[in-house]
Amino acid sequence: MKFLVFIEQRDGKIRKASLEALSLARSLTGSPVAAVLPGKGVGPLAKDLGRYGAGVVHVADRDELALYSTEGYVGALDAAKKESPDAVLIAATAMGKDVAPRFGARNDSGVLSDVMDLRVEDGRLVAWRPVYSGKARAEVDCGASKLQVVTTRPNVFRAEAKDAPEPRIEALELPEISPRARVVRVETPESRELDVSEADVIVSGGRGIKGPENWPMIRELQAALGAALGASRAVVDAGWIDHLHQVGQTGKVVSPTLYVACGISGAIQHLAGMGTSKVIVALNKDPNAPIFQVATYGIVGDIFQTVPELAKAVRAAKAE
Repeated sequence: MKFLVFIEQRDGKIRKASLEALSLARSLTGSPVAAVLPGKGVGPLAKDLGRYGAGVVHVADRDELALYSTEGYVGALDAAKKESPDAVLIAATAMGKDVAPRFGARNDSGVLSDVMDLRVEDGRLVAWRPVYSGKARAEVDCGASKLQVVTTRPNVFRAEAKDAPEPRIEALELPEISPRARVVRVETPESRELDVSEADVIVSGGRGIKGPENWPMIRELQAALGAALGASRAVVDAGWIDHLHQVGQTGKVVSPTLYVACGISGAIQHLAGMGTSKVIVALNKDPNAPIFQVATYGIVGDIFQTVPELAKAVRAAKAE
């Protein structure tokens, strides 16, 4: 089976989620695969992709691709079909969730979205993905579609770097790009905090922190663990913190190695966004809080006592 992997870059860096998709493709085939990298001035980024499984990288380097546009980036992916792939893997980031359905529609293909397991059976891809807010999982495939398109959930698959030669880099010839909409500029928050969607460790606060003035307590634990800061929808809706921190069905779906929930009851919408975390630690004073049903470890108690003590214990452990 031949794979083509869409590589996403931002601010001159390859997104970790794309490296995960690339490593997955290599593990499924047992050999290097093809990749496509659109953008402006992105050629130097292609050299390191061989370590993650790329044998050839098609670089679409155009002024019109300096900022993201659906038509431009899907056009680059379409042009890379000269590799005649059987399947295309795209990380399920915000960009990937926009690119995949457009590309699938252009190629009369269904899309297996946000998958958390992928295997090859009789030359076809079979995956499972969460449904009903994570309460169940469905096994899915692309049916009779000749070209199979899959988006992979970030932080679920491993990005494995191995010793490998640099990939062959080919310039991708594109037709004229005339997008119906274009990005004029990108405004990013002044704060350079870790993005929860890609973080390996997340510390989240909920309504149990009682007010925005108590975020420093949560940030103390966040800093001790070197984590990203998350939040429940309740505190975001209350205006206690910016939406970019929101974890849940209407926020960002995360799958970190460690998720620490402080004062979060565990509404189904929140569990849908973090229930696939590998280790979940819940701190809540209510022993009947739903979060404890999914937690790996739980601490029942006042978070104004348990969170500082946990931060203190983490710092002490690191100092040993």
